[in-house]
Amino acid sequence: MVERDNELKGTTFTISVLHISDGEPERIRQLLAEKVAQAPYFFNCAPLVINVSRLEQIPDFEQLKELVESEEFVLVGITGARSEEMKTAAKAVGLAVMASGKSRKSEPEPAPAPAVPEVVPEPEPAPLIPSKVHVGPVRSGQQIYAAGTSLVVLGSVSPGAEVLADDSIHIYGTLRGRAIAGAKGNPQARIYCQQLQAELLSIAGTFQLSDALPTGLIQQPVHVRLDNEQLRIDRIK
Repeated sequence: MVERDNELKGTTFTISVLHISDGEPERIRQLLAEKVAQAPYFFNCAPLVINVSRLEQIPDFEQLKELVESEEFVLVGITGARSEEMKTAAKAVGLAVMASGKSRKSEPEPAPAPAVPEVVPEPEPAPLIPSKVHVGPVRSGQQIYAAGTSLVVLGSVSPGAEVLADDSIHIYGTLRGRAIAGAKGNPQARIYCQQLQAELLSIAGTFQLSDALPTGLIQQPVHVRLDNEQLRIDRIK
């Protein structure tokens, strides 16, 4: 013979809850009768809990219990008790004092974990193209082009010579020839030189010829940039 230990296990049952706003017996009896009329067999000996949260006064729980049982329900307890006195009165007639899901005093539920922000991978930077460096003068008829990067000339650019770059142009000498920066349309490109005597300056397709250069900036160190789609030439101080 196998002996089994008694066990206490939790489980879930469906229990009807009757919400009452006053303890008037006839009103409660009418509510129960209406429920039974809707499903006579379902409510036969059905367990019932009364929610008393709307009651200001402690009702006569003994009378309430007899009334419920006369309608073929089984009153098992109350919920929503407003005071310790009301709980004590219910317990005195054998009723359980139950807590609803919202009013149950239990260990606080752990706060939900903060939402993990979606990690959007940063776009990989474009590969860095080192500036093209030309050491020495750029002679007449010679062309130096820095594709996809800047051009640095460690020397002067002679008349009839041409220097081009997709980005900026830096000339550590005299610019007497043509300088074309932003050759593929980069409006942020710039031109720097130690002495300005250029035949032509151009940034992103906007150009200026030698006869339109400001006379006060001839043979001066300058910085050339686009400003409102026009070339602006400033002296480097």
